[in-house]
Amino acid sequence: MTTAPSPAHGPAEPLSPALDKTFKIGLVLKGLDGVLEVVGGLVLLFLTPQAIEHVVRMLTAHELSEDPHDVVARYLLHTAGHLNHGTTLFGAIYLLSHGAAKIVLVALVLKDKLWAYPWLIGLLLAFIGYQLYQIIAVHFSLGLTALTVFDAALVWLTWREYRSKRARAHPPPAPVPAPSPFPNGAPRPRARPAPDGRARSALDGQARSAPDGRAGPGTTAPGQ
Repeated sequence: MTTAPSPAHGPAEPLSPALDKTFKIGLVLKGLDGVLEVVGGLVLLFLTPQAIEHVVRMLTAHELSEDPHDVVARYLLHTAGHLNHGTTLFGAIYLLSHGAAKIVLVALVLKDKLWAYPWLIGLLLAFIGYQLYQIIAVHFSLGLTALTVFDAALVWLTWREYRSKRARAHPPPAPVPAPSPFPNGAPRPRARPAPDGRARSALDGQARSAPDGRAGPGTTAPGQ
């Protein structure tokens, strides 16, 4: 006898329209993040550290003129001033590889390529692990914490969408009916026995008569 799967182990329900829209928006934002990483990697790859520092000074000059203690502008200047060829090359490779991976996987998931979902989840989990290390062991950052929460939510949405699509693509086989205990079909109904065998014999004897008109055995002739 087959039983229906319990809700805890059954396939995930399809995402609601609101969650599905949130999932797609999150994918698009992650793809744009990959585009920005690729652009940043190209900048680091083709510009010298001196040229990068010059560009950063030009971009932050107006902000520092209004607020000389601006945290973001001073951090950018500090980082650009400590760049060298080795760090720019490593940063370019890092940004290009991660950005390209995000763009490709996001595009494949948006095209409903089922095999790409686990790869995207694995990539996001790797980012989450690295970001947690930076937050806990290196330096706490509010922006990096928000990015980690965003990536964790996107992992959960991707996993639910993957389970739902996989269940629809590979439905479980139909249950096989149990074999019948009667190979030749339904059993024939049994004849009901008479309530009293002796009474049935007596009635049969009364109904029968001899061929010459005489009463059969066990009967009484009329008039006797």
